[in-house]
Amino acid sequence: MFLNTSITLKSTLRRTSFVLQTTISSSICVPLISFLYSFEKPTDFAEKMSSGKVIVYGGKGALGSAILDFFKKNGYTVLNIDLSANDQADSNILVDANKNWTEQEQSILEQAASSLQGSQVDGVFCVAGGWAGGSASSKDFVKNADLMIKQSVWSSAIAAKLATTHLKPGGLLQLTGAAAATGPTPSMIGYGMAKAAVHHLASSLAEKDSGLPENSSVLTILPVTLDTEMNRKWMPKADHSSWTPLSFISENLLKWTTESSSRPSSGALLKITTANGESTITPQ
Repeated sequence: MFLNTSITLKSTLRRTSFVLQTTISSSICVPLISFLYSFEKPTDFAEKMSSGKVIVYGGKGALGSAILDFFKKNGYTVLNIDLSANDQADSNILVDANKNWTEQEQSILEQAASSLQGSQVDGVFCVAGGWAGGSASSKDFVKNADLMIKQSVWSSAIAAKLATTHLKPGGLLQLTGAAAATGPTPSMIGYGMAKAAVHHLASSLAEKDSGLPENSSVLTILPVTLDTEMNRKWMPKADHSSWTPLSFISENLLKWTTESSSRPSSGALLKITTANGESTITPQ
């Protein structure tokens, strides 16, 4: 799912293609749209004057783009890591899907070090992921489980590794789990396995000697249904008042980044629900 590119001092669009993939779940129907292109962009990320710096892993998706845009509007310099570039980001790291987990890690870490040039970030937000269903008897059970692990576990672990190197003391690492994965998921076992692994990663990172910087926090959001353009397209008759606005998550991430005292306890799994247009966060 990822592409590899180089980052130089020149910004040039080279080629563009369009890929559409649709995933469907009982609670979320999300088309995954990828604009695949290679480009060259300045490497002045570390030199930019801003309110702060954050990394968004998955910053081309609907939620990631909303977070990236919101932090940009609030004066932050943003590094995007995703399968394709976000033109609003100050810098982009693109990852080759044909590489294995350790190869992806090495590539991302090298490019991040080059972009950051020793500077530290206030937050690392991982909102990469996907959905695929299937019970153990499903034809694609293992195939889908493999995909879920790559999309959620690989990205979360690499985000955690980035945090050990580039997150400021007292900074924020955010991961993305799933409310469904706090219990059995018989009709989507691979998805549940992957998200449960993310939950375990978060609780482990919150403990002493986990490797995260001093006084930093790790929080895992568990959204149910997000109010995205594509969700509205594919579920036009659904109760949109029960969908969580992307701005609600973005605003809370900024608050937790700037006001450490406002953060829930490190390691918390935060279920995000919305009813009648009102969104709430409930630690699990």
